[in-house]
Formats: sequence, C-alpha cells, structure tokens
Amino acid sequence: MTNVRDLLIRGSEKVIDHYRLLLAGAKTEKERELYLSRIEREQRLLVQIRGGLPNRVAA
Repeated sequence: MTNVRDLLIRGSEKVIDHYRLLLAGAKTEKERELYLSRIEREQRLLVQIRGGLPNRVAA
C-alpha cells in the first residue's frame, strides 16, 4: 500500500510543479487564477494522501 501512496504523492507533486510552470507563463489574470486554484486543489489532495499532515517544503 505504501508504494501506491508514494506513487500518488509523486504524481501530485509533479502536477503541482507543472501548474507552477504554467502559472509563471500565464498571460492573463484568468489564467493565473485557474492555475492557482488547481495548485491549491492538488495541495489539498496531497494533504489527504499524506494522512492530513501537510509536508510542505519551502520554495
């Protein structure tokens, strides 16, 4: 079960990284809001996967 959990965590982290790249290149406020909301959603999922304990690394 841990391997699946680790896979989900790595996948979510990659998704967040991808949205951060898109956010950096966003041309409109609407795009920025979209990418920020998706990053926040993915971060909430990560918290759930990790068992409710946020494990954030300073960027």
